[in-house]
Amino acid sequence: MSEDIGVVVLAAGLGSRFRQVAGAEKDKLLADCTGRDGAVRSVIEHVLMNLPVTLGERVLVTTADRPQVIRMAKAYDCEVVLIESTGMGDSIAAGVSACAQMGGWLVVLGDMPFILPSSIERVVAQVADDCISVPVQDGEYGHPVGFGRNFCSGLIALTGDRGAKPLFAQGRVVAVTVDDPGVLWDVDVPEKLVFV
Repeated sequence: MSEDIGVVVLAAGLGSRFRQVAGAEKDKLLADCTGRDGAVRSVIEHVLMNLPVTLGERVLVTTADRPQVIRMAKAYDCEVVLIESTGMGDSIAAGVSACAQMGGWLVVLGDMPFILPSSIERVVAQVADDCISVPVQDGEYGHPVGFGRNFCSGLIALTGDRGAKPLFAQGRVVAVTVDDPGVLWDVDVPEKLVFV
């Protein structure tokens, strides 16, 4: 079923907490980051590299003022959707709208470079029309999150900075237990660029 799953990478956020520490001109998506494979790449490149090749259409949602992110997305065969808002709800809606014909969607955060591809595959394997699949590490919900076909209209209706959490009450949530702290590890401050 994974070839029927569209991937929506959210890369439009401002990264305000990161910029407060690193400097206003520092985009966390482009910050150098040592991946779990030991290689140094930008945060967004690690995210794109970790996506299993079996997944279907890939869409990266970002803002027009990020030419390097746009180039990276194209290098990894992503369709680029440009939005003006940096709100998570707006980003999800734009990304899902761009591949609404898919059988489900995997929503991936652009600032989570340490997720194992095997964890992503396990989440995707549990996507069904009426369910949301979520990785769980040490009892805590993580990312990425898979949404079945029945959630299309709900995802497209999201707005502002509110994410898709309200949709969890509208269907079956499948907790996918993983042994992968990367599903909880977002790069919100520079210290988080190093995975320990």
